[in-house]
Order: sequence, then C-alpha cells, then structure tokens
Amino acid sequence: MNYSFEYIDIILLAMIAGFIFLRLRGILGKKTGFEEDLSPSYSHEASETKPTPKLNDDTFDENAKKEFLKGAQVAYELIITNFSKGNLKEIKSLLNKSVYQDFDKAIKEKKSKNILSETTFIGIDSAEIKDHQQNKNMIEVTVEFVSEIISCIKDKDNRIISGDPEKIKKVHDIWKFSKDSNSNNPNWFLIDTQV
Repeated sequence: MNYSFEYIDIILLAMIAGFIFLRLRGILGKKTGFEEDLSPSYSHEASETKPTPKLNDDTFDENAKKEFLKGAQVAYELIITNFSKGNLKEIKSLLNKSVYQDFDKAIKEKKSKNILSETTFIGIDSAEIKDHQQNKNMIEVTVEFVSEIISCIKDKDNRIISGDPEKIKKVHDIWKFSKDSNSNNPNWFLIDTQV
C-alpha cells in the first residue's frame, strides 16, 4: 500500500515540475537562435552572446526589425542618460571611436565652463527604422527616435541658463548604428547622431 503512495507522489511531483517548466517557457519564451543580443550590445549587463541576423532585404523582416528596435531603444535611453551625467564609461562599448570622442569633448567643454546639464528621460514615443543597408561586411541601420525628456542647463551658481526643469519636451533624433557582420563581437555601435 505504501508503494502506491510513493508512485503517486512521484507522479504528482513530475506533473508539478512539468507545469512549472511550461509556465516558465510561456513567460520567458523559447530560444530560436535569432534573438537580438541586448546584453553586451545595449544594456551591457551580461556577456552572453546570441547570433544576430544579417540585415539584408531577405532576412530583415518585421520580426528582425522589432528585435533590433528593442535593443536600439535600450541603447538610446542608456546613451542619453549616461551622456547627460557625463558618464561615458558606462556606454563606451556602445559608441564608435568618433562618437565617443565627440561626446567626451562636449562633456569636457561643459566642465571647463562650469555648466551642469540635468536630464530626466521620460520615455520613447516612437522608434522607426528609416534605412538599413549592408556595404560589404558592414551593416548600417538608421533609426528615428521621438522621445520625451526634461532637460535644463545650469551655471555654477545653479541658475538656469536654458531649458526648463519642469517642462517635458519632445525630442526628435536620427541615430545610425553599425555592426561588422563578420565579427564575433555582437555589439552594435552608434556611429552618427542627428537632431
């Protein structure tokens, strides 16, 4: 009699484990091999790498665009907030050399003039891919962002020079990201910004 209860316990535990597995899979999703690598290329919180689809006209379908835009929006917010704090170390892996140097120069210029930039990132209203092309092994994707930001610039005495610390403004940015399709590095780099 005791043996039958043990079998029932084992069956019940197996059913519970199966249920938990199916629930987790439903919540977390199934890995297909085409997930965009958001960790090192955008939020750089982990070092796990995943294959990224090449962005030619055949494979850059709606799903690939959605996945890319998810990562691009994470990168956009990270770059905006860290640049405004003068913290390039956190976003260095997201910028190509030229953009990094431009950002570094702008931050040093603000410091030399004793100017303080305060930025509060509210959110992204829209992100849309305007262009994607592949030139040999380099993939370039141009994205138009419309975001809401509160920003103001203050002098050394905390007086407002420009902007409004109480007013949300809409910002339109066009950013270009690039990636070497032959490289094992999954990172996308910001290579150009336009306002």
